[in-house]
Amino acid sequence: MALDLSVDVVELTAALVDIPSESHHEHHLADLVEESLSSCAHLDVRRSGNAVIAETRRTTPSVVIAGHLDTVPEAGNLPHRLDDGNLYGLGSCDMKGGVAVALKLAHDVVNPRVGVRFVFYDCEEVAAVHNGLARLAQEDPAVLEADLAIVMEPSNAVIEGGCQGTLRVEVRVPGERAHSARSWQGTNAIHGAGEILARLAGYTPREPKVDGLTYREGLNAVGIRGGVAGNVIPDECVVTVNYRFAPDLSVPEAIAHVQGIFEGFDVTVVDEAPGARPGLDQPVVASFVEAMGGEVEPKFGWTDVARFSAAGTPALNYGPGNPTIAHTVDEHVSVGEVRSVLASLDGWLRGNG
Repeated sequence: MALDLSVDVVELTAALVDIPSESHHEHHLADLVEESLSSCAHLDVRRSGNAVIAETRRTTPSVVIAGHLDTVPEAGNLPHRLDDGNLYGLGSCDMKGGVAVALKLAHDVVNPRVGVRFVFYDCEEVAAVHNGLARLAQEDPAVLEADLAIVMEPSNAVIEGGCQGTLRVEVRVPGERAHSARSWQGTNAIHGAGEILARLAGYTPREPKVDGLTYREGLNAVGIRGGVAGNVIPDECVVTVNYRFAPDLSVPEAIAHVQGIFEGFDVTVVDEAPGARPGLDQPVVASFVEAMGGEVEPKFGWTDVARFSAAGTPALNYGPGNPTIAHTVDEHVSVGEVRSVLASLDGWLRGNG
């Protein structure tokens, strides 16, 4: 049965939460989204894998509203429940509340003042190589092209500008194996990792301003491995370090910065993603921010706004839900935030805000 997009947005959010859509298993939900949107005469709908794109027929899209359909694995938090003004359940915050808002907008706003392309995509919660939005961009780069993109990531119903870049490196310490009973004959690589940890402990994160927003960076050890056996001096220790950097740095600049911090050690980059400037100096972004009340904060973390930014499209995060509780057992979204985000975007698309 197709989703009923005419129902109240909170009821729609609850229905979406109760449809399992863990990453790589979004097919059923994508089917329902495609079927429901295809019944809207004012939309052109197409499918790519487990992603669904719906565009207004009468006006060339100049705004993209995007949200991912997938969730992290279940943690005993299905089905949904309502309690004290919050809707609890897997994906309620990240980001089925935002998806419900986007689906309501696609269904309800038949004649928006600007053309809109709605993009509902898969595999955002797993490795970037699987990301549905990245796949769509490879198939047809025009999918990401617009005057403005709004990504429905949870942001406490406040606009969050841009996003941080992220870099993960492995810092290696060499050693020399020996029997632990004759440890002086070897060199303990794990002991040598103390210098890496000391540099991290003494590191002062940058707090640069980018387009008027202050981003706070972070450089942290997120893993460490080493050791051969209980009676062997280890000949290698590897510390995995994550650098969350402000969007005033490019990926090569971020890599150079980390290499400088760990000068004298072997540094290998294992994962990277660029940040995105908030673009608050661009008229279309400034106009949207003003229409939404003028409040904007920096985005701490990486989101798919970076993909839009790389395509030349200014993008913002704006959705219901507190990002700090995403992926938790008690994940939930405020019913009031779901309603307020819908009302704000609905009014803006109709030209009332």
